[in-house]
Amino acid sequence: MTADPRPRPGILDIAPYVGGEAKIEGVARVIRLASNESALGPSPRAMAAYKALAGDMFRYPDGHSTELRAVLARHHGLDPARIVCGAGSDELISLLIRCYAGPGDEVLYSRHGFLMYPIGAQAVGATPVAAPETDLTFDVDAVLARVTPRTRLVFIANPNNPTGTYVSRQEMRRLHAGLPPSVVLVIDAAYAEFVQRNDFEPGIELVDAARNVVMTRTFSKIYALAGLRLGWAYGPPQIVDVLDRVRGPFNVSSAAQQAGIAAVEDVAALDRAREHNDIWRPWLERELRGLGLTLSPSVANFVLVHFSPGRRDAAAAFEFLRGRGILTRRVGGYGLPEHLRITIGTEDEMRAVAAAVAAFVGGA
Repeated sequence: MTADPRPRPGILDIAPYVGGEAKIEGVARVIRLASNESALGPSPRAMAAYKALAGDMFRYPDGHSTELRAVLARHHGLDPARIVCGAGSDELISLLIRCYAGPGDEVLYSRHGFLMYPIGAQAVGATPVAAPETDLTFDVDAVLARVTPRTRLVFIANPNNPTGTYVSRQEMRRLHAGLPPSVVLVIDAAYAEFVQRNDFEPGIELVDAARNVVMTRTFSKIYALAGLRLGWAYGPPQIVDVLDRVRGPFNVSSAAQQAGIAAVEDVAALDRAREHNDIWRPWLERELRGLGLTLSPSVANFVLVHFSPGRRDAAAAFEFLRGRGILTRRVGGYGLPEHLRITIGTEDEMRAVAAAVAAFVGGA
């Protein structure tokens, strides 16, 4: 008798993560507003650093990302020994779950949080626990009410994807104060560079003050290096030591490391990307609200738009925009079936999507 290899129990219960669409058959120029990619593209210095590595691709990369960690430490005022780099922040999120949770444990997150949190929990046999949100915002009290002796990690995306909302420095401290010391609080600050709020703090303060807090960051968003898969985490020495023990020995390519270094050092490019977002996100919000649509109050590089159930619902809006060569993101998998997430793109792209949504709402 023969039988196929059987995966560990629970693996086949996972609904695979599905990213935003990138192509439309028969359409040569697609406006891609589905994946929160940078509107302006990568720093010219980062592109040059990437190209310069072509002749050395046969060499193994620095397995410790030493230079990149040093540059990140200087830029953010951190201890490089407490930084660990990964193939995107996704890898670091998965590693944290793998290291601190398993069968019988619980991983806690908010209802409309990033899908990789429950997927990562299921992958190791842990139970994902979703706490309800208030006004599409992380609810500290609701999360703390669901902490049990089996809770091992709490994830908070701040700002959150796909809602774009955030919690203040004070609320983050209150969240941490209510957690047992044995629970790891993971602050996923993938969109932190876009936030312009006096009461926002990406997580560095809490990491420095506690032994059970980790902040993750990414180069995929404002730095526009999504295709290279590069992220980093800042945490207590003992947690960084654990991550270093289980990550792949060469998990970050040489090209990604060098492009990341150049991107961090090109402060002018970062400022241009932030300034562009500060202009065109409010512009798009005004245009869409002027059409009678409801939007979540975003502080990131995207907006979340609510469409009313019925003939002109979110599914119809998605197909209408797609028919005009515009790709947005459906977020039913996040429990938001009547919403579309729209990335902030170039000026031309924003004007095009605003006109297309106006045509949809107006019945054209």
